[in-house]
Amino acid sequence: MDQDPNPSSTTATLVDASTDHAVRRALADHGRLTVDAWDVASIADLYALGLTSHATVNVMLAVESDLDVEFPDSVLNRSTFATVESIVAAAELAS
Repeated sequence: MDQDPNPSSTTATLVDASTDHAVRRALADHGRLTVDAWDVASIADLYALGLTSHATVNVMLAVESDLDVEFPDSVLNRSTFATVESIVAAAELAS
């Protein structure tokens, strides 16, 4: 009788973690950040940490490839890529 009353909450957490991991891996590999992408707060300003528009394209392509998604045109703007949290949200919207 120790079942989770909301089983979907566990699944959502796992999806969020894998999406977050994919975003941070893309940032680590392509973001050209001045700090370690794995240590960045999810709401930190990535542009203030060194992300450029060119690097943003590479991050987006890496996330799309890793998660097998395509970001919709409606989210292709600077604010989408401003934080880890906003990239994760956009990637989940795209899935």
